[in-house]
Amino acid sequence: MKIEIIVDENAADLEIAVTCRRLTPDVEKLLATLRMTDCQLTAKKGHDIHLLDIAQVIYIESVERKCFIYTSDDVYETGFKLYELEEQLEDYGFLRVSKSFLIHLKSIQSLRADINRRIRITMSNGEQIIASRQYADTLKKRLGVN
Repeated sequence: MKIEIIVDENAADLEIAVTCRRLTPDVEKLLATLRMTDCQLTAKKGHDIHLLDIAQVIYIESVERKCFIYTSDDVYETGFKLYELEEQLEDYGFLRVSKSFLIHLKSIQSLRADINRRIRITMSNGEQIIASRQYADTLKKRLGVN
């Protein structure tokens, strides 16, 4: 892989060009990572690739080594691992609440104490997600709840 950086003081905007022989999964992942810096996620639904604004995402779930992105309207699949999404989305208001879930804090509707120091989270789409004991304190701290 060859990387070329051109500094041009007269450039109006950041421009990135990717030249490749064919569109491989690695190239798609690279493009998805670049789009994420512009507050978008690349996700698949069927054979179509969609660009999702991060603000649309309610939560992300990992099931059998696949990650699914949930919005109020639909469910999409992404090629990223949950830990990769966690690292990239932390600054955008996302928080890991269990081994399988990454939630958008803006989409929380309510919280309820559950057994064994867990927290039952109701999201804006009505889904309920359990924050495990391991992540419950971090969730409370991020939300400023005692």
